[in-house]
Amino acid sequence: MTAMPHAPLRLAPLRLALFDCDGTLVDSQFAIIDAMTAAWAEHGLGVPDPAAVRRMVGLSLVEAVAFLLPAEAPDLHVAVAESYKRAFAASRGRGEVHEPLFPGILDTLAALSDAGVLLGVATGKSRRGLDAVLKGHGIADRFVTLQTADMGPGKPNPHMVQRALAETGAAEAGTVVIGDTTYDIQMARNARVASVGVSWGYHAVAELEAAGADRIVHGGTEVARAVLDLLER
Repeated sequence: MTAMPHAPLRLAPLRLALFDCDGTLVDSQFAIIDAMTAAWAEHGLGVPDPAAVRRMVGLSLVEAVAFLLPAEAPDLHVAVAESYKRAFAASRGRGEVHEPLFPGILDTLAALSDAGVLLGVATGKSRRGLDAVLKGHGIADRFVTLQTADMGPGKPNPHMVQRALAETGAAEAGTVVIGDTTYDIQMARNARVASVGVSWGYHAVAELEAAGADRIVHGGTEVARAVLDLLER
């Protein structure tokens, strides 16, 4: 008897949730402001406006400094960024950097993993800084792709999303960006993927909505449901 050929195995498409870090996973505003204040002082620039610094969180560091010091020369932007890196690293070395996870984030990461969703990070942090945060909270092994601004163009350029898709094999239709700033939402739109805006970060809900966020959530435990709803559309 001739055996019947087997039907080809159909694999479920890969799905990816790509998280911002600062202001989305962790509350890092005080460490960021302290390091920026130290960088300003090193170059005799006075004291930066904390509200303005918070609004720049998410951009690559040199770009953030350029926005904060638009009248200064590009060489100074680079120098201030380097001073910021040194100040932040020194604070971390002294054990003074505290970047707690927002409430509900651990539950959301577990729920998405249990649902078979791959997890990644796309952040304006350096790779060294991101590694320190993830390892410090014991969640580094949760993420299969880590995209940082020191690896290429930063937000809102779509490059980090595109690189994450290439690394994981996920498609645009199966990917959601989760972030707290308009830079995150704009990056998602530029990459043609869905987005979830979180209300506990550095940009207002109205701004996230105006930027085109597909969903807005107000608590860490709401993220998983919003992401799964978008992936199942």
